[in-house]
Amino acid sequence: MPVEAIKLSLEELKEKAKVIRRHIINMTTAAGSGHPSSSLSAVEVVTSLYFAGHLRLDPKNPDAADRDRFILSKGHAVPVLYAAMAERGYFSTDELLTLRKLGSPLEGHPNMKRLPGIEASTGSLGQGLSLGIGQALGLRMDSLDSQVYVMIGDGEMGEGQVWEAFATADKYKLGNLTAIIDQNGYQQTGATKDVLDYGDFAEKVATFGWHTQTINGNNMEEVLKALEVASQQKDKPSLIVSRTQKGFGILPVMEEAGDMNFHGKPLSKELAEKALALLT
Repeated sequence: MPVEAIKLSLEELKEKAKVIRRHIINMTTAAGSGHPSSSLSAVEVVTSLYFAGHLRLDPKNPDAADRDRFILSKGHAVPVLYAAMAERGYFSTDELLTLRKLGSPLEGHPNMKRLPGIEASTGSLGQGLSLGIGQALGLRMDSLDSQVYVMIGDGEMGEGQVWEAFATADKYKLGNLTAIIDQNGYQQTGATKDVLDYGDFAEKVATFGWHTQTINGNNMEEVLKALEVASQQKDKPSLIVSRTQKGFGILPVMEEAGDMNFHGKPLSKELAEKALALLT
């Protein structure tokens, strides 16, 4: 079976995003651990990549040479990736409830040795874009027109390796590489602007020779348009700064909990029920 992309309508994508959000809440609450808020901010982008005609894949042949690649560099947000993969047919959605359980391939961070379809083992922040560059270069050497997408966290942007990767991608004019910064405004210890404020990411990365865009990353229409523009860049790498909200979709529940960061902790069963009610 050849690799192929799935292209849903806008309304279907919005419904799929709700399904993915429900999976994120259910699996992290069942696990009693994980990063639901970090995953929820990235749902529109991940949904668009997997279901709006961008990632050509074959879940029955996850190592197909001509597949497109998605690397989740902010590996702690892996529930969003697992949910999208299950919906795409890599494994049963029932397996999502085994997240972080002993023996499950759905580990707390992506492990390519345990789960087919994972393109890179991530979680040590700062490495994903470099891995994406290696894959993009390899595809060029093999004369394949496959695309590589890498999602980076805005807290992760404090890693020097990321900026070395920006320079390297420009050097090799990697038009088959798109980086997406999930700028949700928080990292583990607090607001990113308080920890290390980089200002305008798009302006800075543009000086490295990249094509850049800044969007509302929780607006499906804006995400779709930005990905289409990025796909048209053939002679330079592309960056999408995706400004999002942590926990998007269940913000009233986070407000009730009194924590708009909610980093690295699941919703209680009571809060999960309230969150799921918002996603019907």
